[in-house]
Amino acid sequence: MSQTYRVSHLAALEAESIFIMREVVAELERPVLLFSGGKDSIVMLRLAEKAFAPARVPFPVMHVDTGHNFPEVLTYRDARVEELGLQLLVASVPEALEAGLVREPADGSRNRIQTPVLLAAVEKYRFDALFGGARRDEEKARAKERVFSFRDDFGQWDPKNQRPELWSLYNGRHHPGESIRVFPLSNWTELDVWHYIASEGLALPQIYYAHEREVIERDGMLYAVNEFFAARAGETAFVETVRYRTVGDASCTAAVRSVADTVEKVIEEVAATRITERGATRGDDRVSEAAMEDRKREGYF
Repeated sequence: MSQTYRVSHLAALEAESIFIMREVVAELERPVLLFSGGKDSIVMLRLAEKAFAPARVPFPVMHVDTGHNFPEVLTYRDARVEELGLQLLVASVPEALEAGLVREPADGSRNRIQTPVLLAAVEKYRFDALFGGARRDEEKARAKERVFSFRDDFGQWDPKNQRPELWSLYNGRHHPGESIRVFPLSNWTELDVWHYIASEGLALPQIYYAHEREVIERDGMLYAVNEFFAARAGETAFVETVRYRTVGDASCTAAVRSVADTVEKVIEEVAATRITERGATRGDDRVSEAAMEDRKREGYF
């Protein structure tokens, strides 16, 4: 009697991502994993653990630090790095401001000025491959990206000049000074990420779950009141039960109303929503329809 061998959707995604990570380590010399303490980078780090077990993860992790972080996320980041015995590199936007590499934006959001700080770190450490947690369902500019995304020696991306990836064959060839951005989660969705978090029992920063927070409503989004985000004239702060679908610069990342305080409840909530997490919570993506693509062309992830 023949038996049918089936692999679950989540197991297939995991296997693909692990294969991609192993390909990078085999093809390139100096990879690094971008790790912010956000859910996607947490999943990537777990995949890296599995890809190279029982050995240690064979590359460092790096956080491009705007200085406008949610404290819960930084606490998680440091604890996870220490737990795994990883080397953490911090590319600091505040240090870049002090050195004159970048200037403080008038609107107070430092998301855009992360790019030159990231590129300076790539040059300093001579990284030739950078793992990022971007997914194609996040935003339409993300959907144009290949798994192996070639960047020229200025760190720039040309969406019209990308390499084919037929039959999952990845081309990591590059000249000195050039690099490859690698996206192992390209074919995952936000719901896949949460199902994986549940199946692996991964801990997350608590701001991903429903909690009470003082917020201000601006442009239809709920921003937490903190040292980086203050009320304008006519705005009134109030306490709301919210959670964060994504975490980034605290000056431009909003929360959503939610009572989902467990992984199971978050999965139910995400399954029902029709707006991506960036579309619902990232004020910097509302500057223009091409805001993300413009930043990616300059070197952003």
